[in-house]
Order: sequence, then C-alpha cells, then structure tokens
Amino acid sequence: MRVSRQRQDRLVAILLRDGGWMTAAALADLLGVTPRSVRSYVTAVNARVPDHPVIASGPAGYRAHPTGAALLRERDQPPQSAPRDRLHRLIHALIDADDGLDVYETADAFHVSEATLESDLARVRALVREGGELSLDRSGPRIALVGTELARRRLLSSLAHDEMEDGAFDVEALRRVAGSTSVPAEAFGRFKSALAAELGDLGYFVNEFAVADVTLHVSIAVDRASQGRALETVHGTPPAEQERLAEVVGRLAEAALGVTLGRGDRMHLASLLLTRVVVPGAGAVGTAGVDPVVDAAVRAAVARVSNEYLVALGRDEFVERLALHVQNLAHRAREQAWSRNPLTRSLKTTYPMIFEVAVSIAGELSERLGMSIRDDEIAYIAMHVGGELERERRAETRLTATIVCPGYYELHELLRSSITRSLGQAVEVTEVVTRVDPDWKAIDTDLVLTTIEPPTPSESTVRIRPFLTDGDVERVMQAAARIRRGRRLSRLRAELERYFDAGAFVRGLDDALGEEGIIRALGALLVERGVIDDAYVEGAIERERMSSTAFTDALAVPHALRMTASRTAIAIGIADPSVAWGDGRVQVVALAAFSESDREAFQTVFEQFVEVFGERENVQRIIRRGTDFTGFLDELVAIIGR
Repeated sequence: MRVSRQRQDRLVAILLRDGGWMTAAALADLLGVTPRSVRSYVTAVNARVPDHPVIASGPAGYRAHPTGAALLRERDQPPQSAPRDRLHRLIHALIDADDGLDVYETADAFHVSEATLESDLARVRALVREGGELSLDRSGPRIALVGTELARRRLLSSLAHDEMEDGAFDVEALRRVAGSTSVPAEAFGRFKSALAAELGDLGYFVNEFAVADVTLHVSIAVDRASQGRALETVHGTPPAEQERLAEVVGRLAEAALGVTLGRGDRMHLASLLLTRVVVPGAGAVGTAGVDPVVDAAVRAAVARVSNEYLVALGRDEFVERLALHVQNLAHRAREQAWSRNPLTRSLKTTYPMIFEVAVSIAGELSERLGMSIRDDEIAYIAMHVGGELERERRAETRLTATIVCPGYYELHELLRSSITRSLGQAVEVTEVVTRVDPDWKAIDTDLVLTTIEPPTPSESTVRIRPFLTDGDVERVMQAAARIRRGRRLSRLRAELERYFDAGAFVRGLDDALGEEGIIRALGALLVERGVIDDAYVEGAIERERMSSTAFTDALAVPHALRMTASRTAIAIGIADPSVAWGDGRVQVVALAAFSESDREAFQTVFEQFVEVFGERENVQRIIRRGTDFTGFLDELVAIIGR
C-alpha cells in the first residue's frame, strides 16, 4: 500500500511544531491512523532524504530534526502522480487551456487512467463550486474552465494558500504551487523589500504577511501577463490613492523584476494593497475615512464583547485602528480577496481566550455588516485584541516580592536595582528587609528573594546571591511561573468540580456523527438537566461553523457565543480513538454552557481548561484512566493539583 504523502508531511509538521519527543500512539491519535501506520510514515519520510534523517527514533518515540526537515523541503519534488500534485497540475492545465482539454489525451499525458482523471475532475468541480466564480463545462470528451481572468487568478492564489499549514509561510513554495516560476525568487525578494520600504515611506502601516501575499499576486500577474493574459479592464475612475499605489507597483516591478505591467494589472494589484494596509495617520484624526456603518458596527461589537467577557477594549485608539482594519476586511470580502494568516493555528492554541473574543467580535460584525469572516481573518482581529490586552495582562501577572538582604553599605540597593532591571516585567519589589533576623511570618508578598537561609524553605522563597547571577534570575522566573500556574489551576479546580455532572459524561464518541452530531448528543444531556435549551445547542453549532473550537491537538470546546445557560455546566465526551474535528482530530470534546452570572468563570475555566489539555501527557493519562466519570474527574483534579 502506498503511504500517503500528505500524511507524511502532516507528521513532519506536527513533530516540528511540538519540538520534543512524541510516541507513535500520540501521533496516531493526531493523524487518525494506527501506530503501525505512523512507523511506516516515518520510514517513508526518512527515505525521501536518505543522506540525512528527517525524523529521529528513540525510546521516547519520534522527534523531527530541523535540518533534515529543511533538506526535505529543498530536495523533495513530489511526483506529479501524487493526488494533490496531480490535481494542481490539472487545474493549471485547465486555467491555461482557452479551448479546454480532451479528457482522454490528458489522462495519457498524466499517465493515469480515465477513471482517475474523472475523479480528479470531480475534485476540481468542488473547488470551483466553492469559489462561485468559475464553472466546468463538459461537451463529450472536452472539458473547459469558464470564467474571468481575475477568477482564474484567484483560484491560483487559493491553491497556493492551501499549502500553508501550521504557521509555515514558504513564499517560494507558494509561488511554485501557483505555477509562477518564470522570474527568479531572488528578484521577488528584492521587489518585496522595496515595496515594504516604499509603503513605509508613504506613511502606511506595513503588514509583513500582507506584503508577502501581494508579492505572490504580483508573481501570478507577471506569469499570466507573459502568456498574453493581462488584465486590461479598469472600471470607473479609480481613487487617487489607488492610482498612486499602482504607480509604485508598476515602477518597482519594472526595476526589480524587469517586467512592464499593464494598467489593468497595476490597478488590480494596487486594489489588493489597499485592502491590506492601514494608514496610521488616520487614527490621529479619529476614524476619518472609515465608512460610518463600519465604524458603528465596530463600536457596537467592541462594547458588547467588552461587557460580555469583562475585558477592557474601549480605548479610542484601539477602536479606531480596528475600524480601519475592518473596513479593509469588508473590501476583501467584496472582492473575495481573503488574506491568509500563518499564525492562525498558534494563536488559537496559545491564546484561546483572546481568539474567542475575536470570534465574538467577528460574529457581531458578520451580523451587522452582512459578510462572512474566515478563520485567518479572525486571527488578524485576535492580533488586534491581543495587543490591546497585553498591557493589562502584564500588570495582572506581575507578582509582588520582598528582598531580604542584610544591610552592608548600599548592597541591598544594588541588588534591588539588579532585580528590577532583570525581572521587572515579572516581579515588582514592594519591600526590602535589611535585618539579619527578619520576621519571616510577617512577610506577605508573593515571593521572598533572600540572600540568607530562611528558617523554613517554601515554594515562594528563592535563595539568591548578593550580586545577582543569571542562575538567580532563572530560578526566580521559574518560581514565579509555578506560583502563577498554581493559582490559575487552583481556581480552575474549584470551578470544574462545580460544573461537571456525572450524567453529562460520555465515553466512546462516534466519529460518524461528525462535529454537529456530537454537539447535539452532548447538548441533549444538558437540555435534559434544564441547563440549556435547544437554541443554545443551535448557537454552539453556529459558533462552530464560524471557527473550529479545536483549541489544541486533543481538545475541542464547543459553546455558544451568548451566555444564556440557566447555570454553568460542562458535558464531557471522550473519544478513543480520536474523532475528526475541524482540520484535525481530537480525543476530548467539552461542550461548555455558561450563564450570564458566571462571566468571570468563563475566562478561568475556558483558558485554563485548554491549558491542561494542551499538554500531551495530561491527555493520554486522562484518556487511559478516565474510563468513567469518577475516574475522569479524579485524574483531572490530580493533574491540576500536582
């Protein structure tokens, strides 16, 4: 049996993201295969780069070798017979063939059977149907792609972006999939740098991801124009700002790429730029230039979410910058020119609460502005939200500390200065004790940093040297992290014991039910107990359609955006083996129903629950030992309390 190339690549991506050792069983759960298949994938991956191991094997399982993975990307050119690559080749052929293709001749040229090609064509139909701008016309053995040149370019861009996974943004790989290789990558690198620099000089806020994305579209435009397929039509009279950016793109393309783009291509690329950049100066004069409807929608969404989630997002500068971003987003939605975000997965996994706030904002904007907002676009909103909340977060996570340093000239002052300089973001020194016999029991700060031995060691007391060393700094940071984590998990433990119900626990979720079926099954258990109604279940399904709630590789937390439960409760479903969810697979599904009176608990439970299940060892332990509700709760509480 031929090993799946796509699953091999997914295996490498998982190992690179994790960075440590993973067992075959854990990898099998994530891939939805057997441990035996994982071992086959490892063998096949290493065979693709025989002179350098890509995946190392050991007693603890498997680990990716970064150098080997880089060589894999450099050297490995997948055969065109591989399904995904054959599909890309077929789409390119259809896009380039003005008169269509002969099915029999194309099957011969691809060295596949006619049945295989017909299967590939069915996949092409699904892709073009999803985009809604193109169609496949069939007349006997001939098949043709029907649609505008702009729609064809969007399909090429979509193919390239679908290659992005787990935060990877390999511009050269994207260009290769898009079929745009007529100009060397180095030239596009020069173009991208020059474009970013000139946009900055013109006063634009430069989003590096957006500039790279526009560079990809420039690459496609160059290739299509060189084939005589330039965009010639310019509708109406473009605004002066678009004309200015069109001149910039055209001039830089000629200087860096040696290509002269026509007016239609220049104006199209300028339009893409306008939907991806923000003028910082606009924020200085409020939301001037922003559509009043967009401005009102953003302010309403921010106000509701701030109240719902008890977060501080009302600062004018934040709202104005977000409104500018949303206006660009609305333009992208109209043009179907979506912007991809390679950080989507890591934002969702690492900052689930921030991402959830962004989903809620996106949901409100969708209703008010009548547009759908994709996961990648939600991630950009999450970046705005995260930046705004970071200052508040830093203040909340800083711990107080007392320095115990017997007085000797200005030694204690020097030590305080060193601690403030090295640990100021994590620790705030509120008191300095210079006695050799301090009243240890009277010290009530989070940490005690002492140069003398305390009478009774404790987790909050850290012995340091009079002249602070790197080792001292590291020990203090570790102690601070333990205290912060302990407090969070203690709160979580108290909350979870209130919210779980033995009657809302299911082991053995059926993969055939799908996401919505599982949500309905778990929701029915809470409906029976009077916690929620059917409308809440439908709300959780609607929330899932907006953006997958698989916040880690093992856990999904479906829930509605509105906190309408009569009381807060969580229904748990255990899947062994894992079930498909979003783009991956999970082993635990926690349907969370929150009430209005427990808004503060939402943050505690939601974020820390995700943290517990973000550690692979925790998941495996709970799955293995949580054979019933009592066992599940015992293991969860034990993990939290350790």
